[in-house]
Amino acid sequence: MPTSVFYSTFERHAHGEGVNAHSTTYCPGCGHGLAHKYLAEAIDDLGAQDRTVLVSPVGCSVFMYYYFDVGNSQAAHGRAPAVAIGHKTANPESIVIAYQGDGDLASIGLAEIISTAQLGIPITVIFINNSVYGMTGGQMAPTTLMGQRTTTTLEGRAPRTGQPLRMAELIAGLDGPVYVERVALYDNRRRTHAKRAIKKALELQVTGAGFAFIEVLSECPVHLGLEPEAAEDWVRDKMVPVFPLGVKKDITDGPAFPAIPSPTYDPATTLAALGAKSEREARFADGFPAHLDPEDVGFKLAGSGGDGAQTAAMVIARCAINEGYDSTLIPSYGPESRGGTSYADVHVARHEVLSPAAPRPHVLVAFNAPSLMKFGPSVRAGGTIIYDNSVISALPGDLATGVRTVGVPFAGAAKDLGAPLVKNVVALGALQVTTKVFPEETFLTSIRAALQAKCALVALNEEAFKLGAKLAARS
Repeated sequence: MPTSVFYSTFERHAHGEGVNAHSTTYCPGCGHGLAHKYLAEAIDDLGAQDRTVLVSPVGCSVFMYYYFDVGNSQAAHGRAPAVAIGHKTANPESIVIAYQGDGDLASIGLAEIISTAQLGIPITVIFINNSVYGMTGGQMAPTTLMGQRTTTTLEGRAPRTGQPLRMAELIAGLDGPVYVERVALYDNRRRTHAKRAIKKALELQVTGAGFAFIEVLSECPVHLGLEPEAAEDWVRDKMVPVFPLGVKKDITDGPAFPAIPSPTYDPATTLAALGAKSEREARFADGFPAHLDPEDVGFKLAGSGGDGAQTAAMVIARCAINEGYDSTLIPSYGPESRGGTSYADVHVARHEVLSPAAPRPHVLVAFNAPSLMKFGPSVRAGGTIIYDNSVISALPGDLATGVRTVGVPFAGAAKDLGAPLVKNVVALGALQVTTKVFPEETFLTSIRAALQAKCALVALNEEAFKLGAKLAARS
């Protein structure tokens, strides 16, 4: 039947013009088209179009958002259930559908679907099982049958690769789901039943009953090397014996899933829940540090695990936020908390940070020689490197043009203070004097806030900061 849930033309194809504007990316005989049709009709029948959110996967159906005129999100590979939880909890009245293939759901996304199903939150998952990785070239999937040939099992799937996963049975064995069924598309009777099952799964979400999972056995004529009708026969004769059709779980007459409370978006309420202060921090800067960059300054702080690079990066980000600017901090840890490599990227933006990574930082703070050798050449032309010259004796030879290098004995100065762990605060003092990114009092305010639970350490850290600034000023 015609349905407004599909766009009248698909803009991705031929810019929405001609015959291609009414064609999907699916191969002739593929089951995705029928599954899409039944899903669209169910949304239409239930009058849920305006509150439906469809989460698209990575796979053959990656472009669903070009076809369905509903709310759409594109999830990373396997993460559709996690994205669906976000949508449902952010807007409990929405109807959320995660639509996934076997490689997406049963392989890289296995942890996400198991956790989401066990949670039991009222969302609908449509799982397309065509026994192969379709989009990426026909490799073996978790659902590939024993003996089935794929591009990675040329002699057929063998026991050493494991048995195919029966996802409907696996999901049905969990406590969370209320309805699990496996359907197929190989003849009219099965198609009619698939349509009813998909609609029931959506109805259960409309009523708030709970989590529903529909597995759809689907044809993939291209990777089977068969004509569409022969592919339908293959699903019936080969897949169904391994993946038996039918209802695997139906406890829809039980209690409904507890009502999901609507979240608050009131800033004051959110801040209170986080224990944050409502009053604004004092500001000391005259303006954005445009002498470093007109719009967005990137920092990288790197050293060994335990050097304090992450804490120093947090202080810089806090300084920026206190001064009213946007800031991001992305940490990267080594395998050990002590001794492994550790670095952090910080951005300070006049308006908005567009990318949190800092592959070409304006400023590098290096706590050890390996970090300086690794990241020094990435500092952009005209940038600044501040390094611990108590442990670093040589600079990289391939620095960009105009890079300024400032050596300060972070570790040595901290040792002289009798507190080796404050070398990162020595580094912050050197950073402040060298770059003038923010005034001294901005940094000291953030350091005090970071130490509010350890007030006895405030004086020592302030001394370390001022010592770092003094040493940098002499360099």
